[in-house]
Amino acid sequence: MTVEQRLTEKKVQPTAMRILVLSSLLKQNSAVSLSDIEKCLDPADRVTIYRTLKTFEGKGLVHLVDDGSGLHKYALCLEDCDANQHHDLHVHFNCIVCKETFCLPNTKIPEVALPDNFIQTEMNLVVKGICSKCKN
Repeated sequence: MTVEQRLTEKKVQPTAMRILVLSSLLKQNSAVSLSDIEKCLDPADRVTIYRTLKTFEGKGLVHLVDDGSGLHKYALCLEDCDANQHHDLHVHFNCIVCKETFCLPNTKIPEVALPDNFIQTEMNLVVKGICSKCKN
């Protein structure tokens, strides 16, 4: 599937910047920050990239990863995410050596039983350690 088709499938108008941002995300092996994307697309406008990422998040193309570093990072969503609901309840791994954050989509977050009258709106689980690349 082309980048343009992927955007169209999620009901996102394929503008030049959106194509560039999604193409950049597709090349990544880990979650990336706004600054990381900005460096890849230099001299692109930071605000335009941010708005593009927010659009992608709203349409189920990317999910926001809070890895505890203080930086928001973005990673591609699973195929079944959409504008109404993200289905990315998986563990993220943050390497303490290279500082990269990886999605572990096959490692699901365990269900948490909440007390009565508590409503879950989101869940995040980050495991910190040393990735396979840094271990070697």
